[in-house]
Amino acid sequence: MPSVPSAYSVLNRVVVAPSGFKESLSAQAAADAIAAGVRRVLPDAEIDRIPLVDGGEGTAVALASATGGRLVALPATGPVGEPVGTHFALLGAGDTAVVEMAAVAGLSLVPRALRDPGATTTWGVGELIRAALDTGVRRVLVGCGDSGTSDGGAGALQALGARLLDADGLELPHGGGELARLARIDPSGLDARLKDTELLVACNPFNVLCGERGVARVFGPQKGATPAQVEELSAGLENWARVLVRDLGVVGTDLRTGPGTGASGGLGAGLAAVGARLLPRFDVLLDHLGLDARLARADLVLTAEGALDRQTPRGKVPAEVARRAKLHGRPVLALAGTLGEGAHDVPGVDACHGILPAPMALADALLRASELLTDATERALRMILLGSRLPGRTDRAVLAGPPAQAPAAEVASVAEAVSAAEAVSGTQRPSSVR
Repeated sequence: MPSVPSAYSVLNRVVVAPSGFKESLSAQAAADAIAAGVRRVLPDAEIDRIPLVDGGEGTAVALASATGGRLVALPATGPVGEPVGTHFALLGAGDTAVVEMAAVAGLSLVPRALRDPGATTTWGVGELIRAALDTGVRRVLVGCGDSGTSDGGAGALQALGARLLDADGLELPHGGGELARLARIDPSGLDARLKDTELLVACNPFNVLCGERGVARVFGPQKGATPAQVEELSAGLENWARVLVRDLGVVGTDLRTGPGTGASGGLGAGLAAVGARLLPRFDVLLDHLGLDARLARADLVLTAEGALDRQTPRGKVPAEVARRAKLHGRPVLALAGTLGEGAHDVPGVDACHGILPAPMALADALLRASELLTDATERALRMILLGSRLPGRTDRAVLAGPPAQAPAAEVASVAEAVSAAEAVSGTQRPSSVR
C-alpha cells in the first residue's frame, strides 16, 4: 500500500508514548513497533519516541538512560528464592539510586509452574536497597509494578535486617502465606542507614493493602492465587499491617488502606513502615523524561498498553498520557492488545484501536506482538487520514500545506479526523477477543 504524501497531512509531529505489554514487549520495543507503523504512512513525520515506565519493568534502564546514569549489575534472591541476575540504577547526578522491584521480584521471573503468591518473596528487593546504600547514595527510589509477590514487603524487611517471628519465636519462612502466623517483629537489626536515607516509593496510589479492594483480592488471581488463597493472603496482610503498626511504631500512616500501600503485593506498606514516602508514580517518574513539553509539540499522540479497559483510568499509562496531552489540546489514539469493558470511556482518549486483526491464541499474540502493533498502527493512521478527507469537512483547507507549528485550529482538525475515523472503523467498540 503506498505511503500517504506528507503534503496531505497535518501530522508532522507524532509523539509515541506507550507502556510495555506485560510478558511480551518492553516499553521501548512497543515504541519502536508503533514508530515503524507510523513510518509506513507518514515517512516524513517527526516521530518522538517516549517509552514510558510506571515503576515496573524497564524503569531502572529508562531512568538511567534519561539522566545519563548507569546500571549496576549484581545477583540477588529472586521471587521463588533462587538467585537471579538483576540490577539497580544510579542516576546521572550520582545521589539517587533506582531499585526496580520487577527486576528482582517481578512476575516474569516466576516460572508459570511456580506461580504461587503465597510463597514468592520480595527478599531480593531488600538486597538491592542494601546494595544501593553501599554506593553512598542518600536517596533510593523504589519503582513498584509488575510484581510476582504478595508478601506485603515482608521479605524486603527481612533482607534489611528485621526479624519476623511466630508465636514460638521462630523466624517466618518466605511468602505472604505465612503472614497470618506472624506474632512479633524484631526491628533491632534493621539497617541503620535507612534512618539517614530518603526512601521514596513510586507507586499506583489506587492500590491499597487491605479491604474489599485490597491487593490480594485485586491482583492475587493474576499471580496464580486460588479463591481460597486470596482470602488467606488477605487475612495475612491484615495481620501484617496490625503488627507493623504495633511493633515498628508507625504513626500517621494508614497501612491498611492508605494510597499506594498495596503497591507490588503490599511492598508499599512494608517500606512505608520503615519510613518510606509513598508517592504517585507518574509524579516521580515522568518528570525525568520531559513528557509535558514533548506532548505540547505533538500533532498527534499515540499511546499503548496490553489492555485498555475500566482499570485504565486507575493509574495506567494511557490514561496519564491522555490527561497530560489534553492539557495541551492534543488528540490521543490508544492502541491495545485487548479492548475490554470501559475501553471507550478513558478520559482524554479520542479513539482506541485493538491490535488483533482476528481471534488468535494468546501464545501466538504474545509472540507476534511487535508485528501486530506495527500493523495496527498503520491501519489506524490510514483511517485517521481517510477521516480527514471525508466530504464536508473543514480539513481540506488545512491539508493544503501545514506550517511548521500547527495552530490550535489545525490540531482540532486532527482530533476531528480521529473521531471520524473512529466512526468509520468502529475502533472504540470493545473487541470480542480477550
